[in-house]
Amino acid sequence: MRQFLKFVLATMVGLLLFMVVGFVILLGIGAAASSSDTVSIAEGSVLELKLGPPVVERSPRSPFAELGLEEVFGEQGIGLDEIKASIKKAKADDNIKGIFLNLDLLQAGMASIEEIRNSLLDFKKSKKFVVAYSEFSTEKAYYLASVADRFYLNPQGTLELNGLSSEVMFFKGTLEKLDLQPYIFKVGEYKSAVEPFILDKMSEPSREQTQSFLNSLNNFMLKNIAAARNKSFADIKNISDSMLVHNADDALRLGMVTHLGYYDEATDFMKSKVGVKKDQELKLVNLGTYKKAADPEKKEGSSSNKIAVIYASGDIMGGEGDDASIGSEGMSKAIRKARLDKNVKAVVLRINSPGGSSLASDVIWREVMLTKKVKPVIASMSDVAASGGYYIAMACDTIVAHPTTITGSIGVFGMMVNSEHFLKNKLGITTDRVKTGKFSDVPTVTRAMTPYEKMHIQREVERIYDDFTTKAAQSRNMPVAELRKVASGRVWSGIEAKQRGLVDVLGGMETAIAIAAQKAKLKEGDYRLRQLPAQKSFMDNLFSDTQSQIKAYSLQNELGDMLPYYQQYKRVLQMQGIQARLPYEIEIQ
Repeated sequence: MRQFLKFVLATMVGLLLFMVVGFVILLGIGAAASSSDTVSIAEGSVLELKLGPPVVERSPRSPFAELGLEEVFGEQGIGLDEIKASIKKAKADDNIKGIFLNLDLLQAGMASIEEIRNSLLDFKKSKKFVVAYSEFSTEKAYYLASVADRFYLNPQGTLELNGLSSEVMFFKGTLEKLDLQPYIFKVGEYKSAVEPFILDKMSEPSREQTQSFLNSLNNFMLKNIAAARNKSFADIKNISDSMLVHNADDALRLGMVTHLGYYDEATDFMKSKVGVKKDQELKLVNLGTYKKAADPEKKEGSSSNKIAVIYASGDIMGGEGDDASIGSEGMSKAIRKARLDKNVKAVVLRINSPGGSSLASDVIWREVMLTKKVKPVIASMSDVAASGGYYIAMACDTIVAHPTTITGSIGVFGMMVNSEHFLKNKLGITTDRVKTGKFSDVPTVTRAMTPYEKMHIQREVERIYDDFTTKAAQSRNMPVAELRKVASGRVWSGIEAKQRGLVDVLGGMETAIAIAAQKAKLKEGDYRLRQLPAQKSFMDNLFSDTQSQIKAYSLQNELGDMLPYYQQYKRVLQMQGIQARLPYEIEIQ
């Protein structure tokens, strides 16, 4: 009977899943047919920027988002490209009278925030208003909202302005408890990616570099806040360093916000600005709707000239890659496609990566070098372009980075682990082997490494480091000895990197595109942008990504705040070969 009930239950579940999937597909066909419809924006509307989901480089083409089901299955992210395009479009749209920043948490890197902030500053040139409201304003959210004409902080809310910090988790004690013995191979005293596995705290070089780039980022941010709030840098730095803002009253008294007020008071003010009565509803337009609105300034033009913008986001590894990783094969195809397209006159390589496989990085580097011979290639560094991320950037004609970009980390490392004692002492498992030669079982994780084997791997790491620094020196027109003074795996802010010759220009994506156009001798309006790699179509996403989207949603709900640690564990499992990777997972708070 119990077995019969199991079969009945399994059949019912199967039928239910079939019905759900079928319903989603039918919705998808309808949505795909109507997704190109232009949305009309009512006069007197306000564009609402509610940046809760993570900000990523490109808007993910999630089938659930296109079906309007992102709230059910969870949004996978908001594209920086979409945010900036919407702000630019709103500037010229007579029906949009202002922007409403509805902010609390803001999941974005420092450079991404800087690009959005600069877009808002440009929007304000139209003389339209920017109003911000927050109940709990994090450091990053406040930095973005500081450009607002009016900033309403909830009277019972809080505002964080006490400086930046970066915390690292160490696993040495865990490995010891598990009887796991790590073997570390690296070049460069600052290459601290391996430190969490062999130390219980930061080394002095690691602490030094982290303190340096955090100070650089923090001072840059405070200077911009001071300019936005009409205060001196010294005053803002004192407020931050002394943590003088403890509550909403402090924030108002010190001039960090313009008003204490509730959500309805912020919307009432905007109603007065657009001529709507208090008892009427304010016409707020979200990003998802506004991206379907017509762009009053968009002109397709007849020019066949193009500038290819190639997005390289995530860890670098072999294979095709996806929206969250840079596959050497997939990225090489995209660069090759731009090189062979006669209508593409220049390339902008947009990089947001902490690095990864040194081999995969070198494969991509080669394609950049080949492309540079026939057309300009400009690197645009986003939040992070370090280690392998710098490797693929250094071949470009010009490197553009934000002042707040994390870059450099020119160094390599390798790591293996001996799990013999873990298997035997913790699990009762032993291993034995038969070999045709002395080194037939190399590499293995089930026995200790011999001195010769360790020497062999260390030599390989040193060879790759020599190759990395030699290529970097040639690209930067520096003697190798000078380049190595700023290498050794050390991480820099964009400002620090420019001072040391690792970066050419400070700026964002628009700066890189302008340089690309100039080098290709293209005038404004005489070219179009082409984004690569091409994103999957709606139906491709629906059939190929539905399972992964549901899995991601389930993991988010199941793991909650522990999800980043699980994702980091998965990335470690994907590491193969010698790595050119950022010292550790940098989370700036």
